[in-house]
Amino acid sequence: MNRTVDVLVVGAGPAGLAAAARLAAAGAGRVEVLEREPAAGGVPRHCARPGFGADALGRALDGPGYARRAVREAVRAGAVVRTGVSATGWAGPLALDVTSPAGLERIGARAVVLATGARERPRSARLVPGTRPAGVLTTGELQRTVALLGARPERVGRRAVVVGDGPVARNAVRTLRSAGVEVAAVVAELPFSTTAFGAVPVLTGAVVTELLGRGRLTGVAVRGRDGRASVLRCDTVVLTGDWIPDHELARARGLPLAPGTRGPVTDGALRTAAPGVFAAGGLLHGGEPAPAAAAEGRAAADAVLDHLGGAPRAVGTAPVTAAGPLRWVTPGLLGPEATTLLVRPERRLVRPVLTVAQDGARLRRERLRGTLVPWRSVRLGPGWTRGADPAGGPVTVEAEE
Repeated sequence: MNRTVDVLVVGAGPAGLAAAARLAAAGAGRVEVLEREPAAGGVPRHCARPGFGADALGRALDGPGYARRAVREAVRAGAVVRTGVSATGWAGPLALDVTSPAGLERIGARAVVLATGARERPRSARLVPGTRPAGVLTTGELQRTVALLGARPERVGRRAVVVGDGPVARNAVRTLRSAGVEVAAVVAELPFSTTAFGAVPVLTGAVVTELLGRGRLTGVAVRGRDGRASVLRCDTVVLTGDWIPDHELARARGLPLAPGTRGPVTDGALRTAAPGVFAAGGLLHGGEPAPAAAAEGRAAADAVLDHLGGAPRAVGTAPVTAAGPLRWVTPGLLGPEATTLLVRPERRLVRPVLTVAQDGARLRRERLRGTLVPWRSVRLGPGWTRGADPAGGPVTVEAEE
């Protein structure tokens, strides 16, 4: 079956739902959201903890509450949200092949928003040696297991080790302890942690070198900062952070990928290299809070509305790259509009000096207050790129301690 909509949004997480709500409310025509999971809402629907803002009465929202509100706002605005539907490939510049319980479809659109999100890198991609025992999870798998199947020992174990640092690792610890699982330790590769884990021991400057056990995990081998090896006995290990984008559709479309994030390159208006194709949220940079992803979805919607209204496409050609101890910077292209940059460091940086330059000419240099950490992005306002030429050479963002 072939049919056409005005805007097709792929992914019903915070970014996709926020984009759909803004577009539908603005009269963009038929706005349709495709979600391959059986329910819409994205990662927050598995995060049964506060920290997702408040409702209209000022009551704290947990993840599932936030997800329900996001779905409700999109539907009330007039968007169509379809679950259990997967976009399997491109049938044209702005058309997707889709599979669902109803069969195969081909959906064309005037604009496509990719909001497919990101996931934590699994054990196989982290190249951790050892056998393949049960009990090795990512944070997302842990949260889904607890939310959907309950805290049964055969599912989540009795004693766990969490690998990583930052808010995601802290949330994994909270989920395990709420499920009645003892957390033996947090193994953090950085030399020190700025995250509070309560009474849980934190092994900083340490790495997991092997997973032990056959059938079920029995422990993890750890190398400490002093080089000494030890074994932590556990039947579950949770691998946190290390985000990779769900970029299969972007790659299939031939969109250039950013070297740091591996998400599609966009400009400041979230336009990709393909006319009429936009991207937002975790697909561009995983690990951001849900409200930040939603704000980016709304920004993408504004760019889509300009596109639908016939505004001329003015995408810059000056690439933006990160240097020094910075992991990535986004957006990857400098457009003609005022551009806010997001940067994330490779390691902890205390009051670093950031420099933005183009073709060897310094645009701005400033020492930042506070500390930069690898799990949190820093926002640099449009003033940092003032004076840059969108048609000029590369713009480099560099950090120095």
